[in-house]
Order: sequence, then structure tokens, then C-alpha cells
Amino acid sequence: MTAVAPDPFGTRVLRERVLRAWEESPARFREDANTEEDHALGGYRDRVVIELAQNAADAALRAAVPGRLRLALDSAGAVLTAANTGAPLDAAGVEALSTLRASAKRDDAGAVGRFGVGFAAVVAVTSEPSIASRTGGVAWSEERARELAGGLAGVADELARREGRVPLLRLPFAADEPPEIPGGFDTVVRLPLRAGAAESVLRQLEQVDAALMLALPALESVEIDIDGDVRVLSAERRQAGLVVVDGQAWRTVEAHGATPGELLEDRPVEERARASWQVRWALPEDGLPEGTPAVLHAPTPSDERLELPALLIASFPLAPDRRHVAPGPLTDFLVARAAEAYVDLLKARPAEPRLLDLVPGPVGAGELDAQIRRGIRELLPEAALLPVPDDPEGRRMRGRDAVALDAPAAFLDLLAGRAGDEAVVGGLLPPGWPARSPALAALGVRRVELADVVDELAAVDRGPRWWHRVYEALTEAARDALGALPVPLAGETGRLVRGPRGLLIADGVDPAGLDALGLRFVHPDAVHPLLLRLGAVEAGPRAVLADPAVRAAVEDSFDADDPGAVAEAVLDLVAAARLDPGEEPWLSELALPGDDGDLYPAGELLLPDSPLRTVMAEDAPFDVVAPETLERWGAETLAAAGVLDGFALARAEDVNLSGLVDEAETLDLDDEDRWADDVLERIGPQELPPLVPEFQAVRDLELVDDWPAALRLLAAPPWRAAIVEPAHVALYTGHRAVVPSYTAWWLSHRPVLDGRRPGEFRLEGDEALAGLYDVAPEGFDEQLLLALGVRTSLPDLLDEPGGAQELLDQMGDPERAVSRVQLGGLWTALADADVTVEPPEHVRAVVDGVVEVVDAADALVLDGPDVLPLLAGQPLVIAAQGRDARLAELLDLPLAGDEVPGEVETAGEKRPVPDAVRAVLPDAPHTYLAHERLVVDGQDVPWWTRDGEIHASGTGGLARALAWACGDWAARLLAEAVLRDPDALPVLLAEDDLEP
Repeated sequence: MTAVAPDPFGTRVLRERVLRAWEESPARFREDANTEEDHALGGYRDRVVIELAQNAADAALRAAVPGRLRLALDSAGAVLTAANTGAPLDAAGVEALSTLRASAKRDDAGAVGRFGVGFAAVVAVTSEPSIASRTGGVAWSEERARELAGGLAGVADELARREGRVPLLRLPFAADEPPEIPGGFDTVVRLPLRAGAAESVLRQLEQVDAALMLALPALESVEIDIDGDVRVLSAERRQAGLVVVDGQAWRTVEAHGATPGELLEDRPVEERARASWQVRWALPEDGLPEGTPAVLHAPTPSDERLELPALLIASFPLAPDRRHVAPGPLTDFLVARAAEAYVDLLKARPAEPRLLDLVPGPVGAGELDAQIRRGIRELLPEAALLPVPDDPEGRRMRGRDAVALDAPAAFLDLLAGRAGDEAVVGGLLPPGWPARSPALAALGVRRVELADVVDELAAVDRGPRWWHRVYEALTEAARDALGALPVPLAGETGRLVRGPRGLLIADGVDPAGLDALGLRFVHPDAVHPLLLRLGAVEAGPRAVLADPAVRAAVEDSFDADDPGAVAEAVLDLVAAARLDPGEEPWLSELALPGDDGDLYPAGELLLPDSPLRTVMAEDAPFDVVAPETLERWGAETLAAAGVLDGFALARAEDVNLSGLVDEAETLDLDDEDRWADDVLERIGPQELPPLVPEFQAVRDLELVDDWPAALRLLAAPPWRAAIVEPAHVALYTGHRAVVPSYTAWWLSHRPVLDGRRPGEFRLEGDEALAGLYDVAPEGFDEQLLLALGVRTSLPDLLDEPGGAQELLDQMGDPERAVSRVQLGGLWTALADADVTVEPPEHVRAVVDGVVEVVDAADALVLDGPDVLPLLAGQPLVIAAQGRDARLAELLDLPLAGDEVPGEVETAGEKRPVPDAVRAVLPDAPHTYLAHERLVVDGQDVPWWTRDGEIHASGTGGLARALAWACGDWAARLLAEAVLRDPDALPVLLAEDDLEP
């Protein structure tokens, strides 16, 4: 007879009750099967390890002993065992395990499990679970349950439809061979694993981490043995708010209390019986470990994602799937409590910048996450989380009372008074707090821009040395925020100006002596290199002179309250700067006393020894500088300030020529507009206004009376350069045009050289201009004479604007002598030049071989030598062959050939042109008309070609006719020699080769 296993937990009674219910109502079987499947395969899938740990924690809590759990996986044997300490299994517990949603722990206030369904998780991995405890053992078997259910009327058909799947846990059995309880433990659960379940169990075991220990505080240690590879998690609660799990410290904040009854009205009855709530946040010192589930623990992991930087364990009500929070008043209440507890967690952290890492952003990973974040962020501005500046007691202030500034640390310390001064900005966060962090904005911190703080500093009353410290502290700050940085000025105690740009920093000058000029100098005690980088000017004497205030003071010096003080300050600067005369031409407007006691512009005063006193006209507006002024400052300083020792020099940059012509700009020079107009004519039309980048000129030339002496003065430095160095005009193409300087142009148009214009003279050398121009007077070097416009050569004259017209005028002057040989070259050069002229009233012509000046209306342009016998007594303008038409057009004169009828009155005989002549004239025609006597218009002529035929009388006439017809007039004599003696051709050609 087989021994019957003890049944201490009354499993037989439980089975009979269930089987009877199934038999009486097969729908109950179906209901139980569906429910177990829903829990095992739905809400409690992949949770067998968590549920085993939860049961172990509850057992330890009921027994009031340290909770220990050992989970062992034997992959080869496909068995998972879970041994734990604590209250042993009892009949009520077995009944609860076998009765879905009827937990035996409902009266245990601290129990984690409270729904009676957690153990259903084992069904997902096993079909033969068993439990052994010191009080006995219980087992469940899918095979035995199927056998019992199959014998029930009405159940067999449903069982067949389910392919033999029965509600396993509803039919407990007394354990025939209960699993062995390991030493030191009180209960063991043994789960032979279904095929394929080991992989899921292994994954769950590997995921056991600190979060489990924090969610189940009743557990002090969890040992995990995977095929002999053992790891142990231990939790040590050293003090309130501190839990150390495997050496890692977790800071915790907990809140709990009684749940208001109205919040439970929509919750199940058994849940309402446990009317307390709990919220716990756990924050590791070094951030959440990698792999920590980013989910709500309620108290074990749910599927509600929370991506906050701390672990939340709270008694949120769960939906039937046990994975998501159930919406409703209780959830809203707990969200608010969780937000409050999180703020308390932040308050417990050190008031350091890393606290900002814990401030949640506005975007949540899900609805619950977003709700909690909103709750936290609503509380943050009123939470005292930030350090009170320099508070020895370490007190904290609210975010809404704090100010954040993105600025260098030294500047923050200065504003906060940490350098020993009174604070300028209250509530300022110390260095290290990232002013632009969104987390600070969430705390309600008011962020101010550096530029705004800099601007408001103008209201701060501090000494210059304090401002120097400010500048030192801002050395590394962004410059664009410092444009309005206040700066204390010298000379006026307490006066601040906004912005360093344009301020002067004294370098070798005494600001105190320059008050009359209205200059703005930085106070010496506040001077710092930062001011230079922000636009202040390190002002030596030259830089001070360049300040617009000095120029304005000079311009207004006649109207100043004390012109003498202005003059003294300016002359001090000029002396220190060691200026050259004319370097700053505007100084010539400075009011200085003359010898007669009146004030004059410096540019209208002469030094006593100035040579200008003898060369200027008597009515020139000049006086001599006062003796005491000369004695005080010396001639060198006064000359640099514009007092004239010689001619004044005007200098300028980027002179706009069009502006001078239109009088939109001025250099205060005589006829400057005419010079600019002449230059524009020379360079031709331009798409952009042409500029003279560097301009210099001699002033007051129109006031000269003694030109011989003035020219000798101008021929020497520094005035010489203004004459001999041309001006360069920058064109829009990027090129530069070279033109006469203003001074050279002005002098070239005035009778400054022996009472005549320089252009009326020539240099020795080119005889083409002899007789037309006199040789320039001695005493001046060639470079100066050339710059003045003295003529050099015929080509250069024709290249000059207006040069061709001047040449015609000179040639038409009967007082000028031009030789017969010279005249033809002049007319030829004119015809070859690319010029236009006004037709002259008189021309120099040849009349029967004599050069005469005649009325242009009487002159003809000779267009061929064949008409010469017909033009006796006719004034002729003669140029080299081929220029006649061009010259006639230029001078508006008729061609000679057009003025004669040209009728051939004698008949000729057609004869061949001798072949020998083609060696000289290759293009000679084959025939010509030979005349015994050739008569044209009643006059004997040697040759004629104007009717298209070659007419000739005699050998000389034929040679000339052929040469003219072939366009080679110079070959006429050689052709005549060949025609006279063809046999001498070789010798004649050899002789011709010797021609130069």
C-alpha cells in the first residue's frame, strides 16, 4: 500500500471545492483558466524573479527578520529555485496561492504583494511548481490537474478545446517529495522550467540590480547563482536617507501618510482597506547606474517610463494589467506628493552647480512622467535650493530671488562683494553656475545679460581703482557686451561716461594741461589694456592731435573764451609730436597773435625771416607772428602749426576729383576745380568717381608777386616734390593714371617763367620746335622745367591735351621763324597725330618755294606733285605722301587737285613700260601714254595721273608718274636712272642699298 503524503495545508479540501465548482458550473472552469492565462501571459509575464523576490520580502517582513533571498538557476537541469528567510508557508498562504485575486496579505500593512495574483507569474515558466517550508510542502502539477479536470462532466469538451491547458494553480497537492530547504533559509520554491523558459529566466536574473533592493527594503541581501556563478546584492541602511547597495550610496527621501478616503472611492474594496500611501525617491551619488530600468516602481517595476535622474518607488494604483498606473484622483494625489518629495530630495543635495543636473526638463517620456515633471517644475521657483552669496551659515535662497550672469568669475566676485567691497548686484549666483542653463530658468532664476549689467554699472559710485579692477575682471569677456562699459574721466572727479570708444589714454602728455581742448582722457588710476581693445586710443601727442575735439577746438579758437589757452594747449601737443610743416594742414586755422596784436589764423602769419615776406604781393593777407609767441615756442613748432616759413603745403587723401569740379568738396586752392576738370578730361569718362589717394599742393601761389624769387624757392624741398612728382588717379578698373600735379598745372598756366608761360619755352635738343618756341631760361634744372610744362619734343607736344592746337597757333604766328625743311615735318607730324583742332585762321604755307604765313582761306593742301606746274603763286600746305586727305580734314582746307580742272589737251601714244623699272617699282603698270608734249589746262606738265591713265613726257616725267602711281614717291630718282640706263641696274641697286 502506497504511503499518503502528509497534507498539512488542506490541499485535498481545496481541490475538492474547486472541482465541485467546476463540475457544477463548467463556465467557472473556463473563467479560472482564462484568468490564470491573462495573468501569467499578460500582466505578470517575464516577472517570475520579481514576484519571487516580492514574496520573500513579505515573508521577512511578517517574521520581522532580515530578508535574505537566494535565486539559483540550473540551466542544464532547467530548474529555478528560490530560497528565502521569513515567515513559513501556512494554510492561508497555500489557499491564497491557489485562489486568484484573494491575497492572504491584505491585512499586512507593510506587505508588497497585496493582490493575490503575483504567484501566477510562475505559470509562464513551469508546469510543476512546488514550495517547501518548515511547516510542510505543496505542489502543483499540470498533468495531475488535467487528469482530474478531464473526469468532470461538462469540462472535458472545454479542456479539449484548450488542448489540455488547465488552470494549474487552482488545484494544489500535498508535496510527495518536497524540495530540500537550504540551510539558513525558511522556505524554498522549486520551478522545473518549461522548454525555452530558461532563457527568459536567465535574462531576468541578470537584470536584478540595486533598484530591486531599493524597491523591497525588507530584503537585506539577494544571492544570484547562475550555474555556479554567484553574485550577491546587499543593502545597508546606515542612516535615515542613506542606503548603500553593493558599495554605492543612494540618497533617499520618503513621504507617506493616510490616503484620504475620497481618493479611494473608485478603487477595489481590498485596495481601499489598505488606506495608506508611500512615495520614495532614491538618488545615487554618481547618477543612475547604466541599465537601471527607467520606469516607475509601484513598488516593483512597471511599464510606466520615467526618465528622471532618480528612482521613484511609490504606491501608485495599478490598472488590471499590473503594468500601468490607473488614472484617477489617487494617481493625481500621488503625483503631487512625488513632486514635493523630489523637491525635498533636491533640498537635501549640496547647493552646487551639479544640482542642476537633477532639474527635470519639460518633456516627459510618457503621460505620468510629464505629470510629475510639471508638478516638480511648478514647485521649483519657490524652493530654497541655491546658495546665498557668502553666507557663513550656508543658507539657501529661492530661485526667484537669484540672479544669474554669464561672466568671468572675477567679475562675479566683484559684483557680489566677495572682494571686500559692497555688493553691486544682490542674489548673484557665484562662479561655476552656468547662467544659460535651462535648469536655472526652471528654478525661476532671473538671467541678466552681461551687456545689461555693464550698462547699469553707470549708476555705481566707485573710485577709479575699483573700475580698474572691473576692467581686469572683464579681460576675457566677449567684447560685444562691453560697448557701454562705464569709464571714469580724468580732470572731473566722479564723472563717468558710457563706452571706452574714442576715449584717450594719456601717453607722454599731461591731461591736466589740455582742459581747454575739451578732450576726454581716462582717469590714470583706471587705465587698463581692456579699454584699448574696446576702442580707447593710447594717446601720445600725435594721437591727441588726431582727436576730433582738438580739431574742433582749433576751428573755434577765435570764438573761444580763452584763445590763448587753446593755442598753448595745441602748441604744446605740436611741440611734443614733432610734426613737420604741413603734416596737419588744419592747424593753420589756429588763432595766434600777430605782430600788430590782432589774432590771425596761423596760416596767415609769417616767421620774421620767411622769404615769403619778399615774394608775396603787398596786399597779401599776411602778418608776422608776435615776437613773444616766437620766443615761447620757437620757429620749428610754429612752422609745424602752420605759421609760414615758406610756402604752405596742402595735403589730403582720397581727393574726389568730381567733387572738386562740382564744388561739393574743396581744398581751398586757387582754380582747383579747373585742375580737376583738366584731369577728368585727360583720363576720360569713368564709371565711378576717380580719386587721388595721396594729394599734395603748394598754397597761396595766387598771392605771389616776385616769380623769379618764388620759383627759386619752389625749386627746393619740400615744395619741389609738389611740382615734379605727378599725381596718381585711382580708376575704377584698379589701374592708376598719371597726371600733372595741381601745383605743376597751376604754374604751367601762369606767366611765371621770365614773364611768360612755361609752355612757351622748349628744352634744347629737338630742332623740330626751333623757331616756334624759345629755349628755356637758364637757372633751373630740366626736371623742374619739364614739370612746369616747358616743351621737350614735337611728339610730346602733340601728346599733350591741347598740344596740337598750340602748335597750330605757334605755326600761324608770323613772329615765329620756321624753315622750309622744318615745315614739312611739322605738317606731317600733325597729320599723323590722333588729335582734333579748331581750324586755324592763318597757316604757314609754301608759296613758290618760300615759307609764308597766309590766310587759311587762301591755302590748299597739296595732294600730288603733278599739279605743281598748275599752281604757281598758290600757298600750299605740304605733308609727306599719303597725309593730304587727313591734313585737309584736320585743317578744313581743300585739296589742290580738287581746285584744278585737270583736262589733258594733247594726245599720247600707248607704249609698254620698260621691264627694268619693275626691279624698283614692282607694281608698275604695263603701259603708259607717251606724249611729245603734255598739256593740261593749257600748261605744259611733265606727267599726269589724275584721269586714271599714266601720262608722261620724257624719262623724268615717266619715272615720277610711275613712282606716284605705285605709292613710292621716294623711288622716283632711282626709277629715272634705271629708265635712262637699264644696263646699269645692278650698280644702281647696289648704290641704293647703301642709302641710310
